[in-house]
Amino acid sequence: MDFRLLGPIEAKRGSGATIPLSGSKVHTVLAALLLSEGRVVSDARLSALLWGWDPPATASAQIYTYMSRLRKHLGPEIEIVRRQPGYVLRAPGAWIDLTEFDRLDRLGREALADRRFDEAGRLLRDALDLWRGTALANATEQMIEAELPRLEEARMIALESRIEADLAVGRHEQVTAELTGLVAEHPVRERLRAQLMTALYRCGRQADALHTYYEGRAVLADQLGVDPGEALGSTYQAVLGGGLGLGASAGSPPAGADAPQAPAARGRAGSTAPAAGTAAAPSRAVPAMLPAPYGEFTGRRAELAGLRARLGREDGRPRRLLITGMAGAGKTALAVRAAQDCAAHFPDGQLFVELCHPDGAPKEPAEVLVRLLRALGEPPAASAFGDLEELVRLYRTRTSGARLLLVLDGAVGDRQVAPLLPGGPESAVLITSQERLARVAGADTTALALVDEEEGLELLASLVGRGRLDADPDAADDLVAYCAGLPLALHVTGARLAARPHWPVARLAARLADPGTRLAELSYGDVSVREALVHSVRRLEEPELAALTGLADGDAEPFCAQYAALVLGTAEEEAEAALDTLVDRALLELSGLDSQGRPLYRWNDLVRLLAASLTTRDAFPSAVL
Repeated sequence: MDFRLLGPIEAKRGSGATIPLSGSKVHTVLAALLLSEGRVVSDARLSALLWGWDPPATASAQIYTYMSRLRKHLGPEIEIVRRQPGYVLRAPGAWIDLTEFDRLDRLGREALADRRFDEAGRLLRDALDLWRGTALANATEQMIEAELPRLEEARMIALESRIEADLAVGRHEQVTAELTGLVAEHPVRERLRAQLMTALYRCGRQADALHTYYEGRAVLADQLGVDPGEALGSTYQAVLGGGLGLGASAGSPPAGADAPQAPAARGRAGSTAPAAGTAAAPSRAVPAMLPAPYGEFTGRRAELAGLRARLGREDGRPRRLLITGMAGAGKTALAVRAAQDCAAHFPDGQLFVELCHPDGAPKEPAEVLVRLLRALGEPPAASAFGDLEELVRLYRTRTSGARLLLVLDGAVGDRQVAPLLPGGPESAVLITSQERLARVAGADTTALALVDEEEGLELLASLVGRGRLDADPDAADDLVAYCAGLPLALHVTGARLAARPHWPVARLAARLADPGTRLAELSYGDVSVREALVHSVRRLEEPELAALTGLADGDAEPFCAQYAALVLGTAEEEAEAALDTLVDRALLELSGLDSQGRPLYRWNDLVRLLAASLTTRDAFPSAVL
């Protein structure tokens, strides 16, 4: 039996006859089982690939029907077994084009690393010939969105490696036209652009090679806000120095080749930087993934100074730093600013990754590791994508001894963070999270409090101008009060005023005065205070959610667990456990002790307004669940 995924999904018998399978959903189920490589595919995973976030009530029955159809069409040589929590496909002796592609790609890149260029080119061409168009072309949109990016990335890496082999044996004239089209299609892939520069130079078109570099530099700045990396930069220097003849680097190392471990550190120190007229040695690109600054940075001076000092220390101790605080407190902005200020301490690169999807759902560690390995120039084989152990091994091997700064934004817990920690003390990790993490010592935790009135006015003035606030100081004070010390709310308020220069400050203050509409008013563009807070609520269990909504009708005064138990109708111990969890999730604040030594809790006004609008889990609007 032959199975094909690198194009429209197909199943063929040994005779070559195509097995008739109708409908995108049956093809999707077959592809999901094959991509799992003998592992169980859960019902939940199948449902997500078939219907996304809106499965029908009969999803389980429909999945069962699709499995029955596949068993009937594929026959007895293919076994589809029900194994909780899903299904597994057993196909001994079956040929799968993706498995063959992975094998040929691996062998080809090994040959390339060993400088067996003719063999590498042949193997990689055979691998790429298995592609018959867009992979999974007849699957559901959900399957294509989930699986196609990694398959396309594997194809592109194989293609770049094949071109590397072609350039090494003098096929620059044959690949120039192909590379021109590929660079136009993928303008920010620096390895392709460096290869085009190499081919153009060897064709006697030095001016065109330089133009290709300048164009790439502009595209990277406009689209990503970054400068060219080591691969493109070294190729540019080699073009200027006349060092791109046959045998010289084409701008990036062959995938899997043994490259120097810290090319950027040595290049910046000046000790091994390529001299003019000398081809650059093959080296990995240095990642520079820190996002652009979050506007003008205001306040948090003491916290910023503390983070700089801890990131800059080099005493052999692990540097794992945590910034915690409620949603919208400015954790990410502070982390990015600290990382930018300390980037020079980490010449092997700066990595930044968001640990939650836009809807607030946490990302799986394996998904994050694949992205980090790609950024580090070590893209894993497609077969390793779901193997967390193998991904962790590759990642820790690659990061061992490297001086990297890793920013993990929006961590949801220790289990998510643990596989992402680099393999040596030379690297530093800066984490933002609403929760405290057991893997980060208290001394290395920076807890962001809400800003006071003076800091709030300073932040607002940086956005709209001091003169505009001074023209109506009472209204300005009201705005700060309505934002309840939350920097995100102040930023949204400032952005709205800045976009409406003809508005008096009092007009927006009047609109925020109504508690019933305040959260709706604290929104601008795609930034919403309500959405930011709702992400914190999504991960609550039922007891904590009941406490959050059940206590929201009270006033803003501090209260104890005994009071909460009376309101909620639960035991005091249960109420205190729920309140402590809300404190851990930064949805409630501790406010000292009462006269009997019991902890007191206090609402943030904006959290209380949100909780009051969500009386039960069913009351969540569909847009935020």
